[in-house]
Parts: sequence; structure tokens; C-alpha cells
Amino acid sequence: MLTIGELASYAGVTVRAVRHYHAKGLLPEPERDHSGYRRYDAGAVVELIRIRTLAEAGVPLARVRELLHVGEEEFAAAIADIDRRLRAEIRERQRHRERIARLAAGDSLALPPEVVEYLDRLRALGVDERIVRAERDGWIPLAARSPERVPEWMARKREQIADPLFVDFHLSLSRALDRAGDDPRLVELADKLADYITRMADERGEDYVDDTDIDSPLVKLMDALAFATVPPARQLIELLEQRGWTGWTKLERVASTPPRRGPGEGA
Repeated sequence: MLTIGELASYAGVTVRAVRHYHAKGLLPEPERDHSGYRRYDAGAVVELIRIRTLAEAGVPLARVRELLHVGEEEFAAAIADIDRRLRAEIRERQRHRERIARLAAGDSLALPPEVVEYLDRLRALGVDERIVRAERDGWIPLAARSPERVPEWMARKREQIADPLFVDFHLSLSRALDRAGDDPRLVELADKLADYITRMADERGEDYVDDTDIDSPLVKLMDALAFATVPPARQLIELLEQRGWTGWTKLERVASTPPRRGPGEGA
């Protein structure tokens, strides 16, 4: 016969827990012996372990009380149901763990793996980190809004990054980051970009150049992110519009316009 302390020790709980289960009507409370102590038999140990196991699995105590008085078949079915719930919780917790792990993983915090791979490829090619950040910041809301289209967009990006002209444009833009807005080399960069876009539109169609199909507010947000990270981008857009294209996130063909002339310049 066991004291309450010995019972608690064998079952792996505290004395306070045993008294709590007594109060909830889960574990019968034996009469006191002639010395004034309550004594428990081996069956109480088994019953207490069952109670503890169910409670630790998240089963409400009211449900535990019911399960302790059902037949073996019903008890087995209930345990199977509890096991299914625990498996689902484990899967959900695993997803939480993966999200937590991404907190230390930089780009992969909010981006699909194929986008992260693309950004890493830009870095490997020598593209300035500010441009990579601008690309990343644009992809975050885009992937959140239309995750089902990311594979399609990334397939196009993989084609483009294999094109030396596309890579050359990014490298040229990298070199232009610290130049003034009126640097004549930005004009050269605008020529390169306009030629590249026009060639793609002529060969693949304008839908290939831009088929993001996103709302105007999101386009403005993504443009603002790019302009904040890559200041020459705004000047580049103005130069690009003179060459028949407009937009940064969403490219559209427009009528080309003559370059702006400064004060005192002739016609």
C-alpha cells in the first residue's frame, strides 16, 4: 500500500495533482487507515498514469472522466481520435518551426524557394546588393498576393537571367547606383534597357514583357520600394519613357517623347 507521496512519485505527478484529480472526481479517494493516512494500491498507480497521459495530451478533464468509465472498444476509438488530433498539431507545430527558422534565413522569411534562388543567382553574377534588395522587396507583396503565379513568373525570370543582355543591364545599373541623376551614363543605360525591352516585346509579344496583372495600388507600392532602394530608377523611368516605355514594376509601351531641354537650349 502506498502513501499519496509514493503514488505521485510512481505516476510521475505531484501530490498537488493527485489531490486535484481527487477534487475533480477522476481518481477515487481511499478511506484513511487507522494511522490517519490514505493508502493507495497498485491499481491507483495505473489509473493515475492513464489520467496523467490523457491530460498531458490535451484532453479536457471532463472528457478524461468520461473515458475512464467507457468500454475498451470506445476507449480505443477515442484514443485513435486523440492520436489524429495530436498528429495534426504536430504538423502545424512543424510548420511553425519552419517559419521560425526562416527568421534567421534572410530572404526566405517571406519568399518562395525559387525566388530566393533567383536572388542568390543575381548576387553570384555580381549585381549590387541594393538592387537585389529592391527585387526582394518587390517580390514579397507580389508572392503574398498571387502565390500561384510565382512559378510562372520565375520561369520567365530564369529565361531572362540566362540572357547576357539582361545580366549586362543589371550590372550596368549596379555601376550607376552612386551616380548623379544627370549623369550621361544613365542615358546609355536607358538606351540598353529600352533596346532590351523592345527586342523582347518584338520577339515574344508585349505580354511576355509584362504580364503581372496586378492592381495599380500594389504597382505603386512596389515602385516606391524600388525607388527608395535604387534612387537612379526614378530618373531611369523618365529616360525610358522618352524611348517608348514606361513603368518599373509594370512596363507598358507608350509613344516616345522628345527629351526635356534645359533653359537656354535651342530647338
